[in-house]
Amino acid sequence: VQLQASGGGLVQAGGSLRLSCVASGSIFSHSDMGWFRQAPGKQRELVAAIFLSGTTNYADSVRGRFIISRDNAENTMTLQMNSLQPEDTAVYYCKANVKRGWGSAVNYWGQGTQVTVSS
Repeated sequence: VQLQASGGGLVQAGGSLRLSCVASGSIFSHSDMGWFRQAPGKQRELVAAIFLSGTTNYADSVRGRFIISRDNAENTMTLQMNSLQPEDTAVYYCKANVKRGWGSAVNYWGQGTQVTVSS
């Protein structure tokens, strides 16, 4: 199982970036997916999640600016980030929570992609 995140970079405040996460194998159709981020000296935090049902959830700090989506046919999850602010600077990670049945699940993480927002 492999998750490949991409799309990070350097952008000025107010700009936009689009992150993508591609999952290998057949896990995507059995997974709740999410984006997390970790800034220097801070704990990793949830940014946005999209569940198998299609329901989405956002951190208060990004709601209204970020949009999470998934394409099950392409095994891809994206995060459209608009109106970026310097406080959005972090390494962004994608995560798959793969359902194994009988209430069990296992987590997989992507390698992280750096997002830097300059003021």
